[in-house]
Amino acid sequence: MQNAHIIAAPRHFLPADFAVTTWDVLQPYFETLQNREINNVTALEKWLQDLSELEAVISEDACWRQIRMTRDTASKEYEEAFTYFCMEIQPKLQPYADALNRKLLASPYKDQLDQQLYFTYLRNVQKQVKLFNEKNVPIQAELNVLAQQYGVISGSMTIHVNGQEFTLQQAAKFLENPDRELRQEVFSKTAARRLQDKDQLDQLYSTLVAKRHEIALNAGFENYRDYKFEELGRFEYTKDDCFQFHAAVKEHILPLVKQTLERQRAKLQLDALRPWDTEAEPVGIKPLEPFHNGEEMIGKSIECFSRLRPFFGECLQVMKEMGRLDLDSRKNKAPGGYNCPLAETGVPFIFMNAAGQMKDLTTMVHEGGHAIHSFLSHNLRLSAFKEYPMEIAEVASMSMELFSMDHWDIFFSSSDDLRRAKLQQLERTITIFPWIATIDKFQHWVYEHPQHTVEERTTEWIAIMDEFSPGNVDWSGYENYRASNWQRQLHLFEVPFYYIEYGIAQLGAIAMWKQYKENPQQALDNYMKALGLGYTRTLRELYTAAGIRFDFSPAYVKELAGFVQKEIDKITTV
Repeated sequence: MQNAHIIAAPRHFLPADFAVTTWDVLQPYFETLQNREINNVTALEKWLQDLSELEAVISEDACWRQIRMTRDTASKEYEEAFTYFCMEIQPKLQPYADALNRKLLASPYKDQLDQQLYFTYLRNVQKQVKLFNEKNVPIQAELNVLAQQYGVISGSMTIHVNGQEFTLQQAAKFLENPDRELRQEVFSKTAARRLQDKDQLDQLYSTLVAKRHEIALNAGFENYRDYKFEELGRFEYTKDDCFQFHAAVKEHILPLVKQTLERQRAKLQLDALRPWDTEAEPVGIKPLEPFHNGEEMIGKSIECFSRLRPFFGECLQVMKEMGRLDLDSRKNKAPGGYNCPLAETGVPFIFMNAAGQMKDLTTMVHEGGHAIHSFLSHNLRLSAFKEYPMEIAEVASMSMELFSMDHWDIFFSSSDDLRRAKLQQLERTITIFPWIATIDKFQHWVYEHPQHTVEERTTEWIAIMDEFSPGNVDWSGYENYRASNWQRQLHLFEVPFYYIEYGIAQLGAIAMWKQYKENPQQALDNYMKALGLGYTRTLRELYTAAGIRFDFSPAYVKELAGFVQKEIDKITTV
């Protein structure tokens, strides 16, 4: 039986009380590793373990700097600590990291390592050596700081409703309200507030795109898209596979989304849906409220996860006890939600902006799935073994959204509310695909045309939005807001090209859920087995270990979307 109570491994290379403060205190450890003689495979493995310890300590320090800054975007102290790491420590350690990578690849003993265990790691090291370029070190440092400005700008956005100030995340709950006038008021105020910072975000994004293109050219690539595919380790698929996915979404998913929106229009008894109607409930029906605050949400989530499998609940309980949760939305908190693995201590941190909505429950179980992945892979020998690709990381989180539905009666005492919650979740499982395709296709265009103007970018965005829109939501009067709607997506600013992974993984999660419905315990066993492998196997091998296929071809998209639609039909015909 697995135990979620992780005891951080004692340090063997660094002093127990060592803390990352300046480059000067770190440099001697890099030099020790660079100068150490390696005379046999045992010495090489010890060298790798010492390097892993150093990487874990540095990684956890950097993560805490980022966590603190996202928790309080108004704190100059936190911002300066993060910026110091990006500008004064990271750039100085990168040349050493490259030298250590080359030392490993040059070692004659690397071929004596367990080739199955080390295959993906060595492949990744070869990739890093190929991409490293001294000219890019200061640019990457600057990019890390610039990207965080998105959170600073967005974290300060608030609006007033009924005389009260709300963050945009908190205000979003009004879009579920039966009062249509209130919904339109909140939508209009949100749009106006976002448009206030439109030019600032446009300028920030243009700067990011230009610097990213420069990095690609320095590394010998034609554009940043091609560079980023390599950097992300997309060894198992190509840009053409992405284009095929876009086409499959348009052909097989859009008609289902159109049906979902038509069902919503009929439910609200409207002549036409407006953007503020898509998440609303009819008059007389209260919006779903699975919890009232973060404390209640985590308590219910622990119970839900424990029912699914006791180990899952233990993971969240340990995080709660260790203060690794920040769940409620508040002013000057960065937008979005994340699970941040902490490489040395092994217990991750969940950050989100809960406001008591159904979508917050989805976010909680999603990030909880990521957290379980962190726990399951923590005991692997090297830190690098735990740096799994997003295409499997998102299977961990999205599968948990679907698995956990069996126990959502913890959040909803009414059987009707429970039915509505499951329907919303399954509809979202389908309706998320067009947005994923939109964001991904937009990024391909942006980086294939790095010299584009803001006007050209806006025109292309509208064209792509139109391509992946079902066409039954009336945006008239809000065309300006729709034209800059991409600015809501933090991934574009902070983690470029990280988005199609959600689509690939959503297919994987649907396949996991299909397996779960046929044999729950076997599916959960496969889930844990695959996540426990970290990144010691290729993506295809990890999917196979989970009992599913790594596949996002049109035929597979059609098959899995059809399965979800049948499950939706079961709920809607009750």
